[in-house]
Amino acid sequence: MGDQAGPEPTVSVRQDLRLLEAVGAHPDGASVQQLARAAELPELSARRLLHELARDGYLDELDDGAFALHERGPGLLTADDGVASHERIRALLSSLRDNLSAAVYLTLYDEGEIRVLEIVDSPRAPRVNVWVSFQEAGHATALGKSVLRELDAEARANYLSLHSLADLTPRTITRREELLRELDAAAGPLSMDRGEYSRGTTCAAVPVYSGDQVGSIGISFRSDRMYRTTEVRARLLDSALRVTRRLTLPEY
Repeated sequence: MGDQAGPEPTVSVRQDLRLLEAVGAHPDGASVQQLARAAELPELSARRLLHELARDGYLDELDDGAFALHERGPGLLTADDGVASHERIRALLSSLRDNLSAAVYLTLYDEGEIRVLEIVDSPRAPRVNVWVSFQEAGHATALGKSVLRELDAEARANYLSLHSLADLTPRTITRREELLRELDAAAGPLSMDRGEYSRGTTCAAVPVYSGDQVGSIGISFRSDRMYRTTEVRARLLDSALRVTRRLTLPEY
């Protein structure tokens, strides 16, 4: 798939952190050129990321085009801030659901398990029938494959030693060697499941991160629906980056 949708989440968030540090050193704001030099980034890349950080509420764009840390105001950082952050993540997932008319899922790999954190659906975008726990079906879902692709060899082997490759549909991969070949052969960030978890359902997913933890964000839809892969990939990557920012970057 030759389409591009900006850098993958880990790369972009590392660049975000450098820009936030640079902005933090200028309480009254700094120009794109100053911040690009301080963060050692090309000006065009810095400009794009700064606008994205402003869109997501981390920075304020001043009248003169400079950027400064977002003014939260006194007393705004409270015990409820984690709840607010969770609601912002859910709002991002809801936006993706509405843009693609598909149910949206968010997972995180935690203590050897692929755990579902959120499912955002609607009557027009129903979730897949969860007839086998996603924790037991990582081999058969795009969400699980996306996580397994990002794990190192030891973590992946540990996961596969604890989870059988159950035969869920005629399309399910049940041989470890075949699954590993698929995981290693994938050329881009998009993982797919075409009826491997549930007959007649296709899923697509890309990685997200919470600090050093990997997870995935994905969608499911009826296999007889037509989607442009480039559009799905671009929207998933944009949402993955925004969710990764929310899970990883500090609140200012």
